Amino acid sequence: MRIYGLIGKSGTGKSYQAVNLCRDRNIESIIDDGLFICGNVVMAGISAKRQRTKLAAVRTALFTEDSHMQEVSEAIAKADPKTLLILGTSDRMVDKIAARLGLHEIDERIYIEEITTEEEREIAHRQRHDMGQHVIPAPTFQLKRQFSGYFMSPLRILRDFGPWKDTSEKSVVRPTYSYLGGYQISEKVLADIAACVKQELGTVCDIVRVLVDGTHQEQEEGVKIFITADFFYGSNLPEKAEVYQKRVAEQVESMTMFDVSRVDLDVRKLIHPEELPEKAEQVHN
Repeated sequence: MRIYGLIGKSGTGKSYQAVNLCRDRNIESIIDDGLFICGNVVMAGISAKRQRTKLAAVRTALFTEDSHMQEVSEAIAKADPKTLLILGTSDRMVDKIAARLGLHEIDERIYIEEITTEEEREIAHRQRHDMGQHVIPAPTFQLKRQFSGYFMSPLRILRDFGPWKDTSEKSVVRPTYSYLGGYQISEKVLADIAACVKQELGTVCDIVRVLVDGTHQEQEEGVKIFITADFFYGSNLPEKAEVYQKRVAEQVESMTMFDVSRVDLDVRKLIHPEELPEKAEQVHN
């Protein structure tokens, strides 16, 4: 296996440029901030960008935890790529990562200044330090459970070249340790989303209560939503309830980027349209 090192200071755009470099050099796989990515697929690892402190992020990027190191080492052996790109902030860092993962010495070192302009590096610096944006060279849907609630946008690049063919996606995230602060999810926001779905489907008469079960740690693994609602009287209530649950989950994930682990629905009672005021009946119809 031929090993490349991409070296540059923090915030100079290494992760953003990694996929482009892999296309240009026909490199199959990447080690970036604790993740092993092969052909635009996250194969193993934990992203350093999900850690709560910068120190913990550095330790993750260097694979200091034995279980983390072993998982990625085994994944590399199983994938057996012919080429691998290791990202690091210094020569010493890429050397330490290679040694920690049981790989041989770096065959070729590429410095960020060789593949980017000063203007590109300045833009990357502003995005990192002024906007808190970090790029991960992998599709958003593969990273969602690691970064629930921390996505800012996906970056899509349409090309057809080598192992990174078709649509390659880079994910923009705001790490947990960002000085910009953490995200909080509001029950009012969820209640509004649930109400929008109610209007869309027309099977729910009234939403009584919406609760979210979530400490910060729980939200990283997925938000749990509890809804109490009154449904209109009619057939196939289980089917209608299931459709409503799934649609709420879809809309919450789409609008907030929080991963929804479950939506529990308590149907308090069934309401016959004749029991409602004329306006409510017209809405149902």
